[in-house]
Amino acid sequence: MQTDEFWMAHALTLAEHAEQQGEVPVGAVIIQNDSIIGEGWNQAILSNDPTAHAEIVAIRNACQQIENYRLLNSTLYVTLEPCLMCAGAIIHARIARVVYATKEPKTGASGSCFDVFNTQQLNHYVHSEHGVLAKQSSELLLNFFKAKR
Repeated sequence: MQTDEFWMAHALTLAEHAEQQGEVPVGAVIIQNDSIIGEGWNQAILSNDPTAHAEIVAIRNACQQIENYRLLNSTLYVTLEPCLMCAGAIIHARIARVVYATKEPKTGASGSCFDVFNTQQLNHYVHSEHGVLAKQSSELLLNFFKAKR
Protein backbone atom coordinates (compact mmCIF):
# COMPACT_ATOMS: atom_id res chain seq x y z
CA MET A 1 0.00 0.00 0.00
CA GLN A 2 1.38 3.38 -1.04
CA THR A 3 1.71 6.26 1.43
CA ASP A 4 0.08 9.68 1.44
CA GLU A 5 3.47 11.16 0.53
CA PHE A 6 3.72 8.89 -2.52
CA TRP A 7 0.34 9.98 -3.90
CA MET A 8 0.90 13.65 -3.05
CA ALA A 9 4.21 13.50 -4.93
CA HIS A 10 2.21 12.31 -7.94
CA ALA A 11 -0.21 15.23 -7.49
CA LEU A 12 2.78 17.60 -7.39
CA THR A 13 3.98 16.18 -10.70
CA LEU A 14 0.55 16.97 -12.14
CA ALA A 15 0.77 20.49 -10.68
CA GLU A 16 4.07 20.96 -12.49
CA HIS A 17 2.32 19.91 -15.69
CA ALA A 18 -0.25 22.67 -15.10
CA GLU A 19 2.54 25.18 -14.56
CA GLN A 20 4.18 24.18 -17.86
CA GLN A 21 0.87 25.03 -19.55
CA GLY A 22 0.72 28.46 -17.89
CA GLU A 23 -1.94 27.38 -15.40
CA VAL A 24 -1.86 27.87 -11.63
CA PRO A 25 0.13 24.81 -10.50
CA VAL A 26 -2.41 22.63 -8.77
CA GLY A 27 -2.64 18.87 -9.32
CA ALA A 28 -5.02 16.21 -8.06
CA VAL A 29 -5.15 12.42 -8.09
CA ILE A 30 -7.95 10.10 -6.93
CA ILE A 31 -7.06 6.72 -5.46
CA GLN A 32 -9.33 3.73 -4.90
CA ASN A 33 -8.03 0.35 -3.75
CA ASP A 34 -4.46 1.68 -3.94
CA SER A 35 -4.79 2.47 -7.66
CA ILE A 36 -5.23 5.69 -9.61
CA ILE A 37 -8.76 6.03 -10.96
CA GLY A 38 -8.54 9.69 -11.94
CA GLU A 39 -6.16 12.59 -12.14
CA GLY A 40 -6.14 16.19 -13.24
CA TRP A 41 -4.48 19.56 -13.07
CA ASN A 42 -5.75 23.11 -13.40
CA GLN A 43 -6.96 23.77 -16.94
CA ALA A 44 -9.26 26.76 -16.53
CA ILE A 45 -7.24 29.13 -18.71
CA LEU A 46 -6.58 26.73 -21.59
CA SER A 47 -10.13 25.42 -21.68
CA ASN A 48 -11.84 28.78 -20.97
CA ASP A 49 -13.71 26.96 -18.23
CA PRO A 50 -13.78 28.38 -14.70
CA THR A 51 -14.81 24.96 -13.37
CA ALA A 52 -11.71 23.20 -14.73
CA HIS A 53 -9.92 23.08 -11.39
CA ALA A 54 -7.61 20.13 -10.76
CA GLU A 55 -10.12 18.45 -8.45
CA ILE A 56 -13.02 18.76 -10.91
CA VAL A 57 -10.90 17.45 -13.79
CA ALA A 58 -9.79 14.50 -11.63
CA ILE A 59 -13.37 13.77 -10.52
CA ARG A 60 -14.63 13.81 -14.11
CA ASN A 61 -11.75 11.55 -15.17
CA ALA A 62 -12.38 9.10 -12.32
CA CYS A 63 -16.13 8.92 -12.95
CA GLN A 64 -15.51 8.12 -16.60
CA GLN A 65 -12.87 5.57 -15.66
CA ILE A 66 -15.07 3.59 -13.26
CA GLU A 67 -18.32 4.42 -15.08
CA ASN A 68 -20.02 5.70 -11.96
CA TYR A 69 -20.80 9.16 -10.63
CA ARG A 70 -20.08 7.98 -7.08
CA LEU A 71 -16.44 7.60 -6.08
CA LEU A 72 -17.08 5.63 -2.91
CA ASN A 73 -14.15 4.62 -0.69
CA SER A 74 -11.75 6.86 -2.59
CA THR A 75 -9.15 9.40 -1.51
CA LEU A 76 -8.41 12.61 -3.36
CA TYR A 77 -4.91 14.05 -3.06
CA VAL A 78 -4.60 17.69 -4.09
CA THR A 79 -1.75 20.14 -3.78
CA LEU A 80 -3.92 23.06 -2.60
CA GLU A 81 -6.91 23.23 -0.27
CA PRO A 82 -10.14 22.84 -2.28
CA CYS A 83 -12.37 25.86 -2.94
CA LEU A 84 -16.13 25.88 -2.31
CA MET A 85 -16.94 24.63 -5.81
CA CYS A 86 -14.51 21.73 -5.55
CA ALA A 87 -15.59 20.88 -2.00
CA GLY A 88 -19.19 20.65 -3.24
CA ALA A 89 -18.18 18.34 -6.09
CA ILE A 90 -16.15 16.19 -3.68
CA ILE A 91 -19.19 15.82 -1.43
CA HIS A 92 -21.53 15.01 -4.34
CA ALA A 93 -19.07 12.41 -5.66
CA ARG A 94 -19.03 10.81 -2.19
CA ILE A 95 -15.24 10.87 -1.94
CA ALA A 96 -14.38 9.54 1.51
CA ARG A 97 -11.13 11.35 2.21
CA VAL A 98 -9.28 14.43 1.00
CA VAL A 99 -5.60 15.02 1.65
CA TYR A 100 -4.29 18.40 0.61
CA ALA A 101 -0.79 19.79 0.81
CA THR A 102 -1.16 23.47 1.62
CA LYS A 103 -3.88 25.74 2.92
CA GLU A 104 -5.53 28.40 0.78
CA PRO A 105 -6.30 31.33 3.12
CA LYS A 106 -8.36 33.27 0.54
CA THR A 107 -10.72 30.59 -0.79
CA GLY A 108 -10.09 27.37 1.12
CA ALA A 109 -13.22 25.40 2.00
CA SER A 110 -11.64 22.82 4.30
CA GLY A 111 -10.99 25.03 7.29
CA SER A 112 -9.29 28.18 6.03
CA CYS A 113 -12.31 30.30 4.97
CA PHE A 114 -15.04 27.70 5.27
CA ASP A 115 -15.26 24.23 6.77
CA VAL A 116 -17.60 22.57 4.30
CA PHE A 117 -16.47 19.00 4.94
CA ASN A 118 -17.53 19.26 8.59
CA THR A 119 -20.93 20.86 7.99
CA GLN A 120 -23.41 18.83 10.01
CA GLN A 121 -26.38 19.63 7.74
CA LEU A 122 -24.86 17.87 4.74
CA ASN A 123 -25.64 14.25 3.92
CA HIS A 124 -22.01 13.17 3.40
CA TYR A 125 -18.97 13.58 5.61
CA VAL A 126 -15.51 13.90 4.07
CA HIS A 127 -12.48 13.23 6.24
CA SER A 128 -9.91 15.94 5.47
CA GLU A 129 -6.20 16.17 6.30
CA HIS A 130 -3.53 18.65 5.29
CA GLY A 131 0.19 19.26 5.45
CA VAL A 132 1.49 16.37 3.33
CA LEU A 133 4.35 17.82 1.23
CA ALA A 134 3.10 21.31 2.10
CA LYS A 135 6.51 22.93 1.71
CA GLN A 136 6.96 21.63 -1.84
CA SER A 137 3.46 22.69 -2.86
CA SER A 138 3.79 26.15 -1.29
CA GLU A 139 7.13 26.74 -3.00
CA LEU A 140 5.71 25.72 -6.38
CA LEU A 141 2.82 28.17 -5.98
CA LEU A 142 4.97 31.00 -4.62
CA ASN A 143 7.51 30.66 -7.43
CA PHE A 144 4.74 30.58 -10.03
CA PHE A 145 3.15 33.80 -8.79
CA LYS A 146 6.52 35.47 -8.27
CA ALA A 147 7.38 34.82 -11.92
CA LYS A 148 4.00 36.26 -13.00
CA ARG A 149 4.62 39.59 -11.23
